[in-house]
Amino acid sequence: MIIMRFDLHVHSTYSRDSWSPIDSILKHAVDIGLDGIAICDHDTTKGGVIGEQRAKELNLPLIVIPGIEITTTKGHIIALGVREDIPPKQTPDETITRIRELGGIVVVPHPFKRLSHGIGDFSDLNVDAVEIFNSRFITGEANRKAERMALAMGIPAVSGSDAHAVMMIGYAVTEITAERSQQAVLEAIRDGKTRVYGKRTPIKIFAAQMIRGWCRRAKEVFRIKVD
Repeated sequence: MIIMRFDLHVHSTYSRDSWSPIDSILKHAVDIGLDGIAICDHDTTKGGVIGEQRAKELNLPLIVIPGIEITTTKGHIIALGVREDIPPKQTPDETITRIRELGGIVVVPHPFKRLSHGIGDFSDLNVDAVEIFNSRFITGEANRKAERMALAMGIPAVSGSDAHAVMMIGYAVTEITAERSQQAVLEAIRDGKTRVYGKRTPIKIFAAQMIRGWCRRAKEVFRIKVD
């Protein structure tokens, strides 16, 4: 077994609020020394599936885990290792049942970040791992609260940059001890063979993404062209 470095929460252009091309994501991940990433676009597996295929076509030394960040009636849930879309706006329990039917790993991302559609208290949910470090934070209290609850419940911990721009990738890292294969990595996450660390996304990068998001929403609400 070896220790590998993963960013387990990355968005591509297949998320409406991200502007990260697949090939740019893959190249940057390799350039900064990551062993793998999980592409988890909002309510679609398309980015993850394409990313997995492109990494093979480009012969990159990178494990790409296809995933999806699903909108439930309570908040977001991530499925890792799935290649089929899961309908949004179902209850968390219904969503988790479907993830398990597809053989995926159930991860609660940023549970206490309400502005990011965190699910809140996850003590009644049957999950495999909790994102206890999300690099898009201001004070860090949401991360600390997630860590405390995951520790109290004995749930494995992971981290993710929640990158919506290429330069955000890698600010949160999950070290995973496993054989070098996608399936072994997924099993290691479930078994808690992880170590989490990272740092806050620089405010100027975070702010640029927020401004871009506001512009996108203005365009949708007022039906105007916003560059």
